Amino acid sequence: MKLIKTLALLLLVASCAPIYVNYDYEKGTDFSKYKSYNYYADMKTGLSELDTKRLLNALDEQLQVKGMSLSDTPDFFIDIKSTEFQGAQKQTVGVGLGGGGRNVGGGISIGLPIGQAQVTRQLTVDFVDENIKQLYWQAVSESSFNPNQTPEKREARLNAIVSKILAKYPPKK
Repeated sequence: MKLIKTLALLLLVASCAPIYVNYDYEKGTDFSKYKSYNYYADMKTGLSELDTKRLLNALDEQLQVKGMSLSDTPDFFIDIKSTEFQGAQKQTVGVGLGGGGRNVGGGISIGLPIGQAQVTRQLTVDFVDENIKQLYWQAVSESSFNPNQTPEKREARLNAIVSKILAKYPPKK
């Protein structure tokens, strides 16, 4: 029942704001040999400690659904990086002033911003084979981010992002 509620919440959150994901991988990689994973100990995600914990829990759940396990001697390591940036203000109201007469004219116009600029979070997830010291799969997601969300909404949003990130792992041949 918990899984159904979580999936319903994920669909609701995912439908509200788009999550864009770009994938890249090393051509010729045998993805079937990667069954266990772990995270880099010195990973700096760029997220708060609580959001990092939520993200790692979401990754663990999704990877276990794909048949992988967390291990002390993993087949690959996961590195996560996150950056936030503020988009340009898109909505403005123009106020103008003008005058003229007898072949003389002039004018002033000012654009006043409405609302706040949207904050976007870029999340990069790298899968690295430490045996050959090589990145073999990468996903980069971009989505809107509200720093004032409740913990429940943050968790649901991160679950939706992870679900979208891992949707095409492993890549189809």
